[in-house]
Amino acid sequence: MMAVVKSALKSREKDAETMASGSAARQPAKKTGASDASHHVVIAIDGPAGSGKGTLGRRLADELGFAFLDTGALYRAVAMVMVDMNGNPDYASDIDFAIKTATKYLTPELLQRPELRREDVAAMASKVAAVPAVRDALLDFQREFAATPQDGFGGVILDGRDIGTVVCPDADIKLFVTADAEIRAKRRYAEVRAAGKNKSYDDILADMKERDTRDSTRAIAPTKPAEDAIVVDTSNWGIEETFQNTLAQIRNAMATRAAKTA
Repeated sequence: MMAVVKSALKSREKDAETMASGSAARQPAKKTGASDASHHVVIAIDGPAGSGKGTLGRRLADELGFAFLDTGALYRAVAMVMVDMNGNPDYASDIDFAIKTATKYLTPELLQRPELRREDVAAMASKVAAVPAVRDALLDFQREFAATPQDGFGGVILDGRDIGTVVCPDADIKLFVTADAEIRAKRRYAEVRAAGKNKSYDDILADMKERDTRDSTRAIAPTKPAEDAIVVDTSNWGIEETFQNTLAQIRNAMATRAAKTA
């Protein structure tokens, strides 16, 4: 991504024509007809950092045969541009440049890049997510993904902070995955240690609490459960227990939905 930013900075008033990956921006598959749409199910998963919603969402998508979008990666892509260019989220010009650069190259490859998981990128993502211009720029992409049946999939799962409340308020099933801050910090600390990085548990916990406060109190799309969301507290559950319990609730909700539309 640094190479992309450097290239774009040299011609800030022009659109970059190429990227290291050479990939075009990702476009969701076009609608294939009413018969596909009739089976299209949208599941929204929200929750704070470290709650396990991403792991849960991917596993549910694999089990159900649904397409999956980690919307947090979209904000991290913008954040990574900001970090690499040493940008300031309080400067509209920096935000505008980061939005244009990141959205031009929203490819599956970009959204899977390990650099997006860096701690400095995560911290910046929380900041840029509070900027209305960033949210507006990414909202259409998320809604189109949710509304468009994907080829070969029976539905879609979107994981984020405001999917059930803002992006997809009419989602068929809404989940809010959470856990105590101390539990989430311990999980993140284990990940950091496993990756060979040196960051203390206390620092991780402090960062997580700061991010929780910023995400839950921001004026634009604060992180909170939708009124009709199923709250999944993973504080005392492992990955498998969380998955099995949530899968059972989803299947029950889907069966109820199918019975009503039969």
